[in-house]
Amino acid sequence: MNKVSENPFKNRTADGLPLMLVTALFVTLYLVSNVMAVKVIGLANLFYFDAGTITFPFAYMLGDVLTEIWGFQTAKKVIWTTFVCNIVMVVCTQVGVWLPSPEYMAETEAAYNHLFTYVPRIVLGSLAGFLLGELSNAWLMERIKRKMKGRRLWVRTIGSSMVGYVFDTLPFVLIAFAGTVSTRELLLMMAFQYCSKLLIEATMGTPMAYAVVHAIRRWKR
Repeated sequence: MNKVSENPFKNRTADGLPLMLVTALFVTLYLVSNVMAVKVIGLANLFYFDAGTITFPFAYMLGDVLTEIWGFQTAKKVIWTTFVCNIVMVVCTQVGVWLPSPEYMAETEAAYNHLFTYVPRIVLGSLAGFLLGELSNAWLMERIKRKMKGRRLWVRTIGSSMVGYVFDTLPFVLIAFAGTVSTRELLLMMAFQYCSKLLIEATMGTPMAYAVVHAIRRWKR
């Protein structure tokens, strides 16, 4: 009886589709976070953070998934891809700022120009923090995984994020907001962003990472 050979295309699809989806969401969340970061939220005149803080930890969660499933080298490629996508967004939106609008669209043009004239500074800060934070996060996560022999995913996601968020938050806040807010607000923004990102990572990002990793591993069987 002839043995039916396994379909190699099916194997590539089983591995490629989850990677494609995770990469697409990873890139999208970073682009969205950079646009949302233009708005600074203040609570009780004590807690200051940009709106991108809400979505940013979920991008970190996906970075953890990339490293956990496909390893540091693949995660690094996706990180650099996201870096390039952010630059493309800045260039394209800046071209939109330079292009003229009809007079009856003056109010819309002013709103667009106000938003996307500030975005390059946000993205510059984000890119500096992004590369430092994500690369250190992915590198450390893989090292912890080897040390713990693949056990306790939560230790890797939270432990690596504790370091990654330091390298991400400090340069981002300094580059994006120095000179636009007071020193007090700047320091409060750094402290609150770091703590809130870590809290979101621990309470929502890590459980989601468990669910996504489990789903991808079942898909690849």
